[in-house]
Amino acid sequence: MQPEPAFLLHKRPYRETSALVDLLTLGHGRVRAVAQGVQRPGSRARGRLQPFAPLHVTWVGSGELKRLRLMESTGSAALLAGEGLLCGLYANELLARLLPLELPGREVFAFYSATLEALPRPEARAAALRGLELALLELLDAEPLFRDLGDNQLDPQRRYVYRAEARAFEALPAGATQGLDGRTLRLLASGQWQAAGLAGPAKAVTRAALAPLLGSRPLRSRELMRQLADKRLRRER
Repeated sequence: MQPEPAFLLHKRPYRETSALVDLLTLGHGRVRAVAQGVQRPGSRARGRLQPFAPLHVTWVGSGELKRLRLMESTGSAALLAGEGLLCGLYANELLARLLPLELPGREVFAFYSATLEALPRPEARAAALRGLELALLELLDAEPLFRDLGDNQLDPQRRYVYRAEARAFEALPAGATQGLDGRTLRLLASGQWQAAGLAGPAKAVTRAALAPLLGSRPLRSRELMRQLADKRLRRER
């Protein structure tokens, strides 16, 4: 096979000197493979196989578990620290958890690459992550449809909560203060996910859509983000 662009999503030790890796690849989606010898001290491949670093890889094997043959670095890893690093870990954990093995998703790969470019800039992080989440939801046929439970347009004067099982929004009683207003949801439906003031609602919608896919096991990266936010609050008091 021709070398394929890839990024490392997850790595864990395998046997004595190897590693079991999950890769996000351009043409084959998530690929799980054994990287032989990368845990050996002094291994050149060990330095290449790092999170957020662009790679070219080839592999062999017809089953779910492949064997890496070629692994070349094609650039420097994204320089992430603090919140930017936690956002990168979140992106990796999300894809490693939800992407089925070998489901092609070029849009997801493109949004992931764009996310790594955006994460060093605090003002660009939220929009980049929402774009990646939406691309993943679309690939899994689970993206919000921005209709009510009766398949009608959302009313700008009503408030709604998202029902992931129906991929639609349930209208709340008149006078309700919880949920999201229909005007905001219609802006999101038109693609204005980066508009001023919509970061919170956009995050609420994608989180609600992802929740049933993730199940009851929490994301470790989210817990780390909460811990970082708590530390900041304590410093500000």
